[in-house]
Amino acid sequence: MSDLNELKQSNWKDKISNRMQLGGIETSVLDNGLGKGVRIAWINTGTGLRYKVVLDRGMDIADAFFNAHSLAWISHAGITSPQPFSNKGIDWLRTFGGGLLTTCGLSHVGGPESDEFGNRGLHGNASNIPAEITSIIQPDPLNGNMEMSISGIIRETTCFGPSLEMKRTISGILGEPVIKVKDEITNLGNTPAPHMLLYHLNCGWPLIDEGTEIVWEGKWNSMDNDPNNRIFNPKNNFKKCPAPMDAHAGFGEDVAFIDPKADENGKSTCGFVNQKLGIGLSLTFNKNQLPWLINWQHWGKGEYVTALEPATNPPIGQSGARKKRTLILLEPKEKRIYDLEIRIISSKEGIEKLI
Repeated sequence: MSDLNELKQSNWKDKISNRMQLGGIETSVLDNGLGKGVRIAWINTGTGLRYKVVLDRGMDIADAFFNAHSLAWISHAGITSPQPFSNKGIDWLRTFGGGLLTTCGLSHVGGPESDEFGNRGLHGNASNIPAEITSIIQPDPLNGNMEMSISGIIRETTCFGPSLEMKRTISGILGEPVIKVKDEITNLGNTPAPHMLLYHLNCGWPLIDEGTEIVWEGKWNSMDNDPNNRIFNPKNNFKKCPAPMDAHAGFGEDVAFIDPKADENGKSTCGFVNQKLGIGLSLTFNKNQLPWLINWQHWGKGEYVTALEPATNPPIGQSGARKKRTLILLEPKEKRIYDLEIRIISSKEGIEKLI
């Protein structure tokens, strides 16, 4: 029986006074630490899945839990205040909190670079821009409405352009362990605007542990194109999480660029499965919108994380994408829509299907 059916069939209708006994959206402001003053929204799906949306950090998702288990990797810094001028060099790393979802872009994805089109820092501005919240829709279970959502606008803009606007809606259904993210990105300027986007889905312990299975299908190359890459080589089982590695201390990492397999509807699914916990996390996206998938593996001691990252381009920057003629240029008023679905799976049948 699904969580939604359990909630529909359970005998709660005459036993609750307030919808928050089942779940919903609660907004607040952090009042201490590096994130003091940052607006957040806690979303409780009523299924054991609850997560924190950081409204002042591009409506990205920080903490996420399923029952007693953390799903996301949180960096040493955690949530910090937005730094709108962190797009220089690798300053982005100073405010990278990890979290279940960090948005990279909207105009650049990749390392720092400089060319005749300007200077760009690591992974762009999106995650350091506060959102203008335009809508919060709460579930109304007593009247049969289980849907809930929060929507906002994130603007990456400068006078005389380029000016990109992202309308983000994070939604779900009370009784389903699912997070849906829908982004609509529009060029508000009067000249073509470069556009790159990458969704950095960062998972950590205990979901990610020795033996956790990393699930994806598709043709791949290591980021360095080295057939003897220490992780991504044909002799290594790189879809099984290892123990922490000394080789990944500091900036140590290994990355695969993947051409993900899609079904007849263009949908690609990837994720993680921890058999010991009996939990799977699936990420579904539309390959027609996001033709690339990146698998980041960083097994440093105390910094133990792996990420799956659907993207418009691999993280090669505007310069690399221009050379390959794959850089998206949005025409004035042109829009692009992107859809993600994150689902927590706890049934044996569901986990076997994901694997």
